[in-house]
Amino acid sequence: MCLAVPMQVLERRGELAIVELDGVQREVSLMLQPEAKRGDFVLVHAGYAIGIVDEQEARETLALLAEMARLEGGEGEPGAAFR
Repeated sequence: MCLAVPMQVLERRGELAIVELDGVQREVSLMLQPEAKRGDFVLVHAGYAIGIVDEQEARETLALLAEMARLEGGEGEPGAAFR
């Protein structure tokens, strides 16, 4: 199963971006989404931003991921897997 996680762009550095989810920051490639800008929510998979989603969709997806983690006995935080 493949999973792309919504993360918010904090900073652009050319074709790279610093993105954040629940306080966890990662560097990702924007080669597939060159129009992404600071403040956008991007879907991150394997170190690449593969799509851009609006904030409402990102929040709904993160809530679903948190619920799935809670049901599986996890912490209930979507960003917990990145720590």
